[in-house]
Amino acid sequence: MKVIFMGTPDFSVPVLDAIHKAHEIVAVYCQPPRPAGRGKADRPSPVQARAEALGLPVRHPVSLHSDGAAAEFATLNADVAVVVAYGLILPPAILEAPRLGCLNIHASLLPRWRGAAPIHRAIMAGDRETGVCIMQMEAGLDTGPVLLREAVEIRPEETTAELHDRLSTLGARLIVETLERLPLPAVPQPAEGVTYATKIDKAEARVDWARPAVEVDRLIRGLSPFPGAWTEVNGERVKLLRSRLATGQGVPGQVLGGFKIACGSGAVEITEAQREGKRPMPAAEVLRGLILPASL
Repeated sequence: MKVIFMGTPDFSVPVLDAIHKAHEIVAVYCQPPRPAGRGKADRPSPVQARAEALGLPVRHPVSLHSDGAAAEFATLNADVAVVVAYGLILPPAILEAPRLGCLNIHASLLPRWRGAAPIHRAIMAGDRETGVCIMQMEAGLDTGPVLLREAVEIRPEETTAELHDRLSTLGARLIVETLERLPLPAVPQPAEGVTYATKIDKAEARVDWARPAVEVDRLIRGLSPFPGAWTEVNGERVKLLRSRLATGQGVPGQVLGGFKIACGSGAVEITEAQREGKRPMPAAEVLRGLILPASL
C-alpha cells in the first residue's frame, strides 16, 4: 500500500518504523525544523531525523491550506495517509486526496480526551484506563468514526513519559493491523462522554500543596517530564518528576521527613526531582545537596 506518513515528535517514530517495514511510504510530512539548544540552530524533528535515516522523502510545509500544497499532496497518489501527532490542521482537500482517506492514531479512548494532550489529561484526571483509537479523519476535532481501538490500564505510579511510550508502541501495532484489514467498519463515536484534552499550560505546573494528595500526585506524574510540576525550595524552582501517595498528615506544604510533603489531605512522597541546571535524580540524591525547609 502507498502511504503518506504525517507526524512530528518522538511519539510518532515507532509508528513510522512499523509502517516502513510493511508498506511503501511515498512521503513523510512533519513540522519544519525549529531552533533548539544553546546555539539556537535549527534542529529537525524526531520524525524528520528518522525518515532521513531511512532514506524517505521529507516535506515540512508551514501550512497545508494553499492550492499548491493540496496539489502537491494529491500528486503522490497515495492509498492512505496516516497521521499521528502531526501538528497542522488538515483541510478538506488533504483529507479527501488519498484513495482511502486519512487515518489518525489518537492516544485515548475516544470520545474521551479529544484534543492536544490526551495522555497528560488522562493521568491528571485519575483515569484508570486509556488506550489508542485508529480514527477515520474528518473536518471536526477528533470527531471521526473509529476503525480499531484497544484499551490499556494506567498503572498506579505511571508517569506521562512511561504511558506515552506504551501507547506509541500500541499505536504502531494497531495501525499496521488496520492497514492490513482495510476496509474496516467505521463506528461513529458516541455522543455521550465527550471530553477535551486542552493543551498543557505552564501555569498549571506549580504544585498547590493545599490540594488533596491524590490530586497532587496525579499532577506530578501527569506533567512528567514536560513541562514538569514544580515547587519552590529556598528560592529555587525544583521540578518534581515522580511521586507516590504516602501516609501522614500535616499543614499543607509541611515537610514530614525525607521528601514527604503534607497536602490538604494526606501526603505525597517525591521519588524523583530535578534542580535548576541539573539532571533528574532520585529524591535521596537530590536531598544530599538540598536542605528542605520546614514547609514548602
